[in-house]
Amino acid sequence: MKILSYDDSGYARFVKKLKRRAIPTDDVRESVTTIISEVAKRGDAALVDFAKKFDGVTLKKSQLRVSDEELAAALAQVSKETKAAVAASRKNIHAFAERSMRKDWSYRNAEGAEVGERFVPFDRVGIYVPGGKAPLVSTALMTGAFAQAAGVPEIIAATPPGADGSVNPDLLYALSEAGATEIYKMGGAHGIAALSLGTKSIAPVDKVFGPGNKFVVEAKRQMVGAVSIDLLPGPSEVLIAADASGNPRFLAADLLAQAEHGPDSVVGFVTTSKKLLADVQAEVKRQLAGLPRKEIAKQAFKKAGFMLLVKSMKEAISIVNDWAPEHLVLVSKDEDKWLDQVRTAGAIYVGNYSAVAVGDFLAGPSHTLPTEGSGRSFSGLRADQFQRRASVVRMDQKALRKSQKHVEHFAKMEGLFGHGNSVTLRAED
Repeated sequence: MKILSYDDSGYARFVKKLKRRAIPTDDVRESVTTIISEVAKRGDAALVDFAKKFDGVTLKKSQLRVSDEELAAALAQVSKETKAAVAASRKNIHAFAERSMRKDWSYRNAEGAEVGERFVPFDRVGIYVPGGKAPLVSTALMTGAFAQAAGVPEIIAATPPGADGSVNPDLLYALSEAGATEIYKMGGAHGIAALSLGTKSIAPVDKVFGPGNKFVVEAKRQMVGAVSIDLLPGPSEVLIAADASGNPRFLAADLLAQAEHGPDSVVGFVTTSKKLLADVQAEVKRQLAGLPRKEIAKQAFKKAGFMLLVKSMKEAISIVNDWAPEHLVLVSKDEDKWLDQVRTAGAIYVGNYSAVAVGDFLAGPSHTLPTEGSGRSFSGLRADQFQRRASVVRMDQKALRKSQKHVEHFAKMEGLFGHGNSVTLRAED
């Protein structure tokens, strides 16, 4: 882990590098292009080959989709505790979604025309749930349940299978409760390609949602145009900005919670307090010893972890806005003041007791968030991203005549006679 103070010689150089951009490397870009090309040309056969190559599982084409029998057998295994947790999370997600969805609206403009917008759900969306050593049950909810709340009729899920060709029962249950109408055993870039382009057995979707590794992110980037995408969420990351009021045990726990996601996770800590910096370091070391996934967390800390001692909270917030963290933990005696100055974070957790894990699993907002600096350009997943919007214009002749003079002038300026004439004819009718 990189540990620097504002008076260290390498501090300014390190801070400058924190203003990052989510740009893929050439090898990732080329690999993903090849995978997409194979799926486009060979469809289901390519998915079977990639399942064997990347997931270590041999599937038949007919086994790519989770069958009704597989789903029923899995659901029978789910515990009461899992059902209760899923229900609680889904309830909060739906409540949050209902408040963030856009509603139809209209008003009359200065010329008397009725103008407005209408919002309808996408017909068919794809949600991607990454694989790994632990089933990301919460991700199924934090994508699918938002689609469900928005009224999407066809929710198509894709997730990598285990080595035995099955999907974790708890994950299947969450997908089912989140409204998934089709579930496919496919991961990585080839899963994104199949959702976007379709195959003989998989109809293409209108928009793709969900986080993933760098190959998944790049596949989504390359598929823009074939489909719409939500955002570019990659490996998990957290940045903590705190003054002396921060609780070192709590903050260390948040760092470890994100680090245990995977070796590519990024964890950062910025503080104005030299004592807090030392205390958090000590707590990370102490808590790490008892963490079951400590080796994964150690890799994350070693690869991309950092702790910085800064002169002021103003400087801390400047670093936050440059780095654009997926998760921001903000702890200060004057939280509202600094909260107002945060511009780029995907999700903000304010105060010592606002654990990121509660947002990950239960609170209501989606944990599908922009990473690698893409928070400057993207926001986190919202219910209204599952809605199409269309503008509506309704005019009577009176409103048309009031608009005539300006429209005819615009048409004249741009040399578009037909545009002007289409208004003139109606006005003179």
